[in-house]
Amino acid sequence: MEYGYVRVSTREQNEQRQMIALREFGVDAKRVYLDRQSGKGFERPNYKKLLRKVKSDDTIVVKSVDRLGRNYNEILEQWRIITKEKQVAIVVLDMPLLDTHRSKDLTGTLIADIVLQLLSYVAQTEREFIRQRQAEGIAAAKAQGVQFGRRPMERPELFAVQKEKWKNHQISAREAAKQLGITHSTFLRWIHEENDGDNLKNFNDRRKAY
Repeated sequence: MEYGYVRVSTREQNEQRQMIALREFGVDAKRVYLDRQSGKGFERPNYKKLLRKVKSDDTIVVKSVDRLGRNYNEILEQWRIITKEKQVAIVVLDMPLLDTHRSKDLTGTLIADIVLQLLSYVAQTEREFIRQRQAEGIAAAKAQGVQFGRRPMERPELFAVQKEKWKNHQISAREAAKQLGITHSTFLRWIHEENDGDNLKNFNDRRKAY
C-alpha cells in the first residue's frame, strides 16, 4: 500500500504543490496524511498516525526529504525508523536516488542510505562554514569599531536634574522615571552606571596622585 505525507507550515498554507506531485505519482488522496505546523513547534499528529498505520512492505511517498524533519539529524532518525524499524519503503519525488521502493534489495537500500548520509554531511558542513564566516565577519567588523547589539537608550536632558532631586530625597525613583518617560528599573540602572563610573574615576584619580 502506498501512503503520502505532506507537511506545510502555517505561514505557507499551500499544500497543493505537494498534493499534485503525490497524485501524479499515483497516491490515492484518501491515503495522504497532512500536517500544518507552526514555526514554534514541530508537533505532527498525522505523521504519527501514519507511522502507526503503515506495515512492512508499505511505501511512504514525500515530495522532498525535508518533509520528514526540521534538520538532517531528525531526517536521518525518521529515515531509520521508517526503513529499519518499520521495514517500510520511502520514495522522495524530488530526489530519485532516495527511493527504496524500486530497489528493495540490500544494494538499493544501501545506496539510498549513503546518499542521505552525504546530504546530511554537506548540510552540516555548510552550516559550519556559515557560522565560521559569520564569526570572522563579526570579528573583522569589531576590529574596525563597528558596534553590535541594541543601541543604548540616550539619557533625557532632564535626567541630571531628576537624579539630583532623587539624591536629595525630593522625589522618588518611580516619580522621576515617570517624568522622564522611562521605566523605574531603567532610571535606577542609569544611576548605578553613573555611580560605578564616578567610583572608577575617583579610584584612577587617587592612583595617579600616588
